[in-house]
Amino acid sequence: MRITSIVAAAGVLALASLAVAGPAVAGGRDNNPPPQAGTPVTLADGLLTPLSMAVGRDGSVYVSQNFTGTLNKVGKNGTTTVVASAPGDEIGAVSVRKNTVYYAQAAQDHTRSNMVSIGKKGTPTPFADIYAYESTVNPDQINTYGFIGLPQSCADQFDPTVEPFLPATYTGVVDTHAYASIALDDAIYVADAGANAILRIDYDGTISTTAVLPPATPVTATAEIVAAFGFPACAAGYEYAFEPVPTGIALGPDGWLYVSSLPGGPEDASLGARGSVLKVDPDDGEIRTVATGFVGSTGVAVSPKTGTVYVTELFGGPTGTGQVSVVPRGASTASVLLTINSPAAIALAKGKLYLTTDAFVLGETGPQPVGKVTQVPLRGSGQGDDSEDDGGHGHHGGNGHWGNHGQNGHSGGHR
Repeated sequence: MRITSIVAAAGVLALASLAVAGPAVAGGRDNNPPPQAGTPVTLADGLLTPLSMAVGRDGSVYVSQNFTGTLNKVGKNGTTTVVASAPGDEIGAVSVRKNTVYYAQAAQDHTRSNMVSIGKKGTPTPFADIYAYESTVNPDQINTYGFIGLPQSCADQFDPTVEPFLPATYTGVVDTHAYASIALDDAIYVADAGANAILRIDYDGTISTTAVLPPATPVTATAEIVAAFGFPACAAGYEYAFEPVPTGIALGPDGWLYVSSLPGGPEDASLGARGSVLKVDPDDGEIRTVATGFVGSTGVAVSPKTGTVYVTELFGGPTGTGQVSVVPRGASTASVLLTINSPAAIALAKGKLYLTTDAFVLGETGPQPVGKVTQVPLRGSGQGDDSEDDGGHGHHGGNGHWGNHGQNGHSGGHR
């Protein structure tokens, strides 16, 4: 929903913290215990809103500082360099394939968005106009959001020109906010948090829709909720369907795309732990639910060997300050892998998790430049150093072959 999203069009985050328990613990289909996290190691720090990340085949980490319009490379020796800079714009949705880095560069108000590539020569080259596609196709116009079954007499009391600037019900609007991508042999797949869809971008720049996420599970609007949002009092007691917000994307060994999703309204736990992980068949767009019950599910990674799913929860944990959860293969609920502050993006490579942490820490002047790239070794349940991909090129399909899975995180995309 466009009222209290994580990333607003003006480029500031509207966030809240609320104490809530994490997802319930569950074993996997094979009853194997989940992997264990080792001691986190900081690879880089001093970053402002590092919301997207990818790991190259040589172990280099590419991380965006979304609000500064900067893409950095963190070398294996810890050296941080600037790969691309677009002051005034937003850079995100970072992925890597072979020796090419891909990212989305967009206007802060979402009225311009392009997929950009950087090859060996280091020259940023826009090659796909995401905003033009959204303006023409608007994939989620097939969805209806808002109140369900509201009497017309009550719906007439909503004034979309007055805050919260929404009618009682509405269909998907023209909005694009590319937040995560994965570059495979056949195409780049993008989790677009504004379009509420998974897009496919061919390497010649052709864009198509792989899947449109359905509206989030409706929430009954209590009198307190209605008052908090500024809706007419007559709407109390009716269900409200928020927009889905895809935030991260990864490839599973089953050939499906795994997608983390925020619930579209408040991304903290004020309306419950409503974040989810879905999986999408890239061939026909079928969508299945993997697990629910996350708080601020902003990124996802999947083990190519075990099928274990890792999820960053920006607002998870007992104090609402963040955690990483793990869903074993075949399970539908998660256990806590690691409590860590404000995790956003996540990637998995050679038995190690890569996270952006302290990704959103508020100060008096707004988000603070204290973000980090953090590496976390994994042990147990087949998570050895030889179990993960080396950032190669791969493709999707039921054969389980993998490409680089610099899984990216984050974040709501609606104003």
